[in-house]
Amino acid sequence: MIDTKSSVSRAVELGVREATVLENSSIRVMIDDIGGMTPELSGNHSGGWINAHWMPWFRSTSSHPYNDSEHGSFWKSNLLYHISGAFPCIPNFGPGHIVDGVPVPPHGWTAGQKWRYVTSDAVTSDAVTSGVVTSNAAVGDTAAGNIANTDESSGALWALSVMESPNKGIPLSFSKIDVLVPGQAVYYTSIRVRNRGFQDIEICAAWHNTLGSPFLHEGCRISAAAEKWMTPPPGGEFDTTTRLALGAEFGSLSKAPLLRGGKEDISLVSAPIGYTDFAAGAVPRTAALTWLGVINPSLKMAYLTFSPGPGAAGEDDIVLYFNNLWMQYGGRPFTPWAPYEGGPDLTYCLGLENSISAYAYGLEFARTLRSLLGNPTTVKIPAMGQKTLRSGILFAPYDGAALDEGIGAVQGEESALVCSGKETVRFAADPGFRILRELENHHV
Repeated sequence: MIDTKSSVSRAVELGVREATVLENSSIRVMIDDIGGMTPELSGNHSGGWINAHWMPWFRSTSSHPYNDSEHGSFWKSNLLYHISGAFPCIPNFGPGHIVDGVPVPPHGWTAGQKWRYVTSDAVTSDAVTSGVVTSNAAVGDTAAGNIANTDESSGALWALSVMESPNKGIPLSFSKIDVLVPGQAVYYTSIRVRNRGFQDIEICAAWHNTLGSPFLHEGCRISAAAEKWMTPPPGGEFDTTTRLALGAEFGSLSKAPLLRGGKEDISLVSAPIGYTDFAAGAVPRTAALTWLGVINPSLKMAYLTFSPGPGAAGEDDIVLYFNNLWMQYGGRPFTPWAPYEGGPDLTYCLGLENSISAYAYGLEFARTLRSLLGNPTTVKIPAMGQKTLRSGILFAPYDGAALDEGIGAVQGEESALVCSGKETVRFAADPGFRILRELENHHV
């Protein structure tokens, strides 16, 4: 399919952050070098663009790097200084702590350190169709702060970035490919994790997708692959912010147990209500896809994250065994969520977080717990070996009332994601990640 509006470029966004922008006629994504943050994932809505991703009010607009002595009292961490949209969390999912004698930052190096942009390119549309990847002339590296050449192409667009662990005590390296495919409203990402050491390394991994205004609002519907859920046990960050019972297991988002008794349908997104909650859901071992999504019935748009599920993953796949919901509905009366300590929480967003982890309690906790709701909480990167995290984000309109009440099931076909609601909707996609794997073979 010819897409006359596809382009890949380098840009400088808010806070003088260097970024890569991939765009086709259906979807546009901005990917910051810092933390791989995606402050923009915009979908084409009736000829205009609407951004699904969270841009927090407290995100720094300064060109100065985070300095703990200067910024720590308000932002608390480098992560919160830059946070927005979706970002990868490896090897940690949760607060910063010491692991194997190494200080690991909140949500890991991939979410907090700067990725080194290497190159970007386009693939011919014939190559995409046939599955044979051939490249046009590369855009190449770009001087800091400058806009790169824009490669107008009818084919798939991709950009390559790399990162090394800053501490040899956990000798990991990361290669990331970001991809758009013509005719698809899907943003694909591959992160290859290499272990440069002589001992296996157990890690956590996650995609922290975070939705915000104008896409997210009261009345949106949450749907997930998970069939059993649990809230975190006492002793963590949600103890003082929760409306849900802590350490409670439940079988449906529609019947989540409340701290003060009764049940609540948390599949229905609420308005800001003064609570911040977390729930982890176990993806069935037979599932071909790990998926988690939100429907906005007013806009008639679907946001759906997906990755290889436990039932269909290959040996090299990092499997995300959990759907996690971070329901940030105004329960944090402290900075940076509030403008001052004890002030009103001004932050409204929803985290759709697919992971292999133990809640968001960190790598050391996950290593100790070993399993949650029958699923493993860590993945082993073999000595001198590698594994790859592959994922996609669909953000697309649908017709009528087909998905207004949420998504009951998602299945992958060769060239489509099939979503079942009131009616069945097929979205053009590559749920087998065939094109992503081809690009990995040639460029990672």
